[in-house]
Amino acid sequence: MDQAETTDIHTTAAPVAVSGLLPDFGGRVRLRTLTRIRWVAIVGQLGALFLVRFGLEWPLPMDAALAVVGVSVVLNLVMTFRRPEQGRLKEWEAAAYLAFDTLQLAFLLYLTGGLTNPFALLFLGPVTVSATVLTRRATIILCALVVLCATALVFGHLPLPWSDIGLELPGLYVGGLWAAVVIGTLFLAVYAGSLAAEGRRMSNALSATQLSLAREQQFSAVGGLAAAAAHELGSPLSTILVTATELSREMPQDSPYADDINLLRAEALRCREILAELSVQPPSDDGGDPFARTLLSAMVHAAADRHRVAHVTLNIEAAGNGDSAEPVVANSPEFNHGLGNIVQNAVQFARDRVAVQVAWDADSISVTVRDDGPGFAPAVLDRVGEPYISSRGDGHLGLGIFIAQSLLQRTGGRLAVRNLRGTGGRVSGGEVVITWPRTSLDVNAPAG
Repeated sequence: MDQAETTDIHTTAAPVAVSGLLPDFGGRVRLRTLTRIRWVAIVGQLGALFLVRFGLEWPLPMDAALAVVGVSVVLNLVMTFRRPEQGRLKEWEAAAYLAFDTLQLAFLLYLTGGLTNPFALLFLGPVTVSATVLTRRATIILCALVVLCATALVFGHLPLPWSDIGLELPGLYVGGLWAAVVIGTLFLAVYAGSLAAEGRRMSNALSATQLSLAREQQFSAVGGLAAAAAHELGSPLSTILVTATELSREMPQDSPYADDINLLRAEALRCREILAELSVQPPSDDGGDPFARTLLSAMVHAAADRHRVAHVTLNIEAAGNGDSAEPVVANSPEFNHGLGNIVQNAVQFARDRVAVQVAWDADSISVTVRDDGPGFAPAVLDRVGEPYISSRGDGHLGLGIFIAQSLLQRTGGRLAVRNLRGTGGRVSGGEVVITWPRTSLDVNAPAG
């Protein structure tokens, strides 16, 4: 076996509180963006507090308010020096920082009028960010925190000094503000979350399509090279075969070179058969051919048996799970050549034994190929399935697994590879598992 295993989004909180997130495909956010935007938030908070206190000359609990802002300063300093700024935050860390922004806003609102403060609507900011870049669970928790904070501010807060005699808003109006915050929070969480999820689905679908097209282009390029190679190799291979045949006739049977010449002739005949198979266009239908369909185990035997060698034991076992009958599959060149490549590579790397296990149940089919060789090299394991990746030198192109995977994917199969571990954690061989939905191979399976 050729072997080895955004846009920045921000929100403001009041008097001003800002959190920044940069989503990536790993569900993490960039720490540098979060720290920089929070510094902007700190400047905005301090500016708003000093403007109200010294510009409007309204009495505010400045010591407590500055202490709340100071906590944000300390957190940002800890974040800055804890790790490099280009580092990434895990999702739970980002959710914790959004929760901190929510609590900081709640404390500032408690000191500056509660829900009667116009900036109370900025509770919606952290929830919107969470719904956009974090999971539904994190967003639900953050929504619950916002509702809890808003509810607490209805019943407890310091008055906002609107005038010398103060201003008390009617309870019904305050209740309306509470309802606006809660309903707005839930609406934006659902709306922004739905749009973000749809965007992620579209992005994932586009990425999958691009990867599929790139693989098909690679496979087409390899196919073109194979056709050109088959055409160019025809003449020299015929010459080799004729020469080997003449030498085998003239060479005495007791000659020490007789076995080598016979082996050369046999391999040349095998090469000619392979080139002949490449030049045959598979029919579009079975045309009533009784051999166009066969049992799965027989198809696996046909693909694997031609790669048997004298020094390696090749065992093929087939067994179903439950009472499901053995699948009947159509004779597929993709299946034969794809599985054949996997078995051939296993035989080439095996020390003594290769095991092929065929299994099926009512829903799926699997073929597992194991060998007792050195296993997949780490560099190959990380990039298995890519073309021109090989742990072998001496002229090997590293196309075996790539071609096998591409062919088997056309039959609906999925390929997974790993190294087997023995005593002491040592690699004791390689394993390739190919799985199919039963409906993609079994011609008798009911359409799902």
